[in-house]
Amino acid sequence: MVLEVAVLYVREGEETQFENDFLIAGACIRSVKGYLGHSLQKCLEQKNKYLLMVNWESLTDHTEGFRGSVAYLDWKNALHHYYDPFPVVEHYSPVVEGSP
Repeated sequence: MVLEVAVLYVREGEETQFENDFLIAGACIRSVKGYLGHSLQKCLEQKNKYLLMVNWESLTDHTEGFRGSVAYLDWKNALHHYYDPFPVVEHYSPVVEGSP
């Protein structure tokens, strides 16, 4: 499994509309091969800052499969205009996992 992580800075004042559009855009990413789930978290200290985490079966499912798909164009059109600056996207693989 691969975890995609991006810190998203949304233009101030557009947070509510971004969250609404993100709910709709979620259908785009769910339809892609290798998608395992995602989470969008809102920062408590900075109201226009979010953390996006997406689980993929493999790196190429995200970097080639999703980014090369029509679904990505729909995702991009729905969300990319909110970001300032444009986010850096990184990928992680598990080293240690725990539970309570």
